[in-house]
Amino acid sequence: MYNFTNTSMHEIITRLSEDIDSMQAQEIVEFEVFNPDNVKSTYAGELINVDSSTYIYRGYKTWVDLAQQLKSRILTPKTMSENTILIRFEKLNSDDSFHQVTQAKEEKYGSRSIFSKIHKNEESSFIYYYIQALKNVNINQRIKVLNLGVNSGDEFEAIMHYSSNFKNLELVGIDYCSSAIKLAKEKFKNETNISFYTHDINQLNALNIGEFDLIISIGTLQSSNLEFNKLLMSIVQNQLKKDGSMILGFPNCRWIDGEMIYGARVKNYPFSEMGLLYKDVMFSKKYLQQKKYRVTITGKDYIFICATSIRKD
Repeated sequence: MYNFTNTSMHEIITRLSEDIDSMQAQEIVEFEVFNPDNVKSTYAGELINVDSSTYIYRGYKTWVDLAQQLKSRILTPKTMSENTILIRFEKLNSDDSFHQVTQAKEEKYGSRSIFSKIHKNEESSFIYYYIQALKNVNINQRIKVLNLGVNSGDEFEAIMHYSSNFKNLELVGIDYCSSAIKLAKEKFKNETNISFYTHDINQLNALNIGEFDLIISIGTLQSSNLEFNKLLMSIVQNQLKKDGSMILGFPNCRWIDGEMIYGARVKNYPFSEMGLLYKDVMFSKKYLQQKKYRVTITGKDYIFICATSIRKD
């Protein structure tokens, strides 16, 4: 066990990184720190003098963030003394991730996959910004809603809880994965205003589903089998009404061993590299602005683009 009550963050990161890198999954590293509950309105790094001892203040958010950055989960802290607590990091099992799955998309995103265990609506950093996005596009003024890459329908669940006119909506969900669509149909079997299709988004025009007041796509359009720029332009031109709105969600995270870890990853980089993410985000913003949409960008673990038509004609 380390004593980090008066240790610089640089030294803490160095020591913990070395330890965690050499640990097996689910091993735990422990360290003693100042109890942040003992003071109020204090910034990280401030020196706290108590009972002839000097401590460096850091709030719980610092330790939660550090655990995530070191691919660990933070366990419940324990009281060590009147002024200190014990922080424990458990190393994550990096093999327990749908990102590691090399099977076909049906198995990778299907009803029995690791991906099916993920419930984005229970992650505050997703649902908070998604609800904000629904407000930004005035969901209560929309009627026809299309979700591309709907999987089991998390985004429709949120609309059901938030919308004041849900029964008047016409919702359509499309996904390539047949077992996920089967699960979504079962989940919403009592909702007659929701339809689901198993279909390749690359061939979206073949469905002849018409135009929509709102189009949603979360974590789908960047898939490796899709041409992002070309597909986005086609959707805006063919499926989005001229006075419609759009919500695009870009994953800026990875799912590992039950945890949502901040930061997009690309092949050949052992760390978070968000160049491709922001390349697609900025293309979307510029293209939608050219088409006379007001565009906002929000979010954290998922980056949300909200576009609302400002056309006068």
